[in-house]
Amino acid sequence: MTALGKTRIALTSDATAFAIRGERTSDVVARDALLDGCFGENRHTRTCQRLRDGRAPAEGLALSAMREGRLVGTVRLWHISAGGVAALVLGPLAVDASCRKLGVGAALMKQALASAKARGHGAVILLGDASYYARFGFSADKTGGLSLPGPFERDRLLGLELREGALDGAWGMIVPTSDPLPKTKPSRARKALLVPRVA
Repeated sequence: MTALGKTRIALTSDATAFAIRGERTSDVVARDALLDGCFGENRHTRTCQRLRDGRAPAEGLALSAMREGRLVGTVRLWHISAGGVAALVLGPLAVDASCRKLGVGAALMKQALASAKARGHGAVILLGDASYYARFGFSADKTGGLSLPGPFERDRLLGLELREGALDGAWGMIVPTSDPLPKTKPSRARKALLVPRVA
């Protein structure tokens, strides 16, 4: 099996239009700028952000869409417990405004869901527009008993079973179960700034 991070997938008839690959550390600055542009700098206050704060995305399920060497789309999935049922939460999904008619968002969704299924995950939950996400199989059919840690619109809490029955009995609070982000040690230069010198 080819590692997801090394897979390049052409997604339109014009093979140079864009490709999807695993997210890299070098994508972080561009990804954050794209998310700020799409959702505003207050995106960190959104309810679903509580499920991602201080956590790492699920292994192999952070994807970047690239066009001519530039990041133009992103999606990530995160481990959660949906009322005691192991699942993933998807988001945020974002596409650069200049590329929205190329099918980047749909391609990211399809790749993310296919990768999650291939890795043995049973279900994906998201908070989003039902009319957009229905095309990928999401619905509110099995999310009525679930809650989020903050305000949300009930009809926007959607689920997709990657394995039949995976969301049966899901009831209660959705909580994060992803691994915490590793704590980074400050560099020597930063340590020198943090430690006061004694004269």
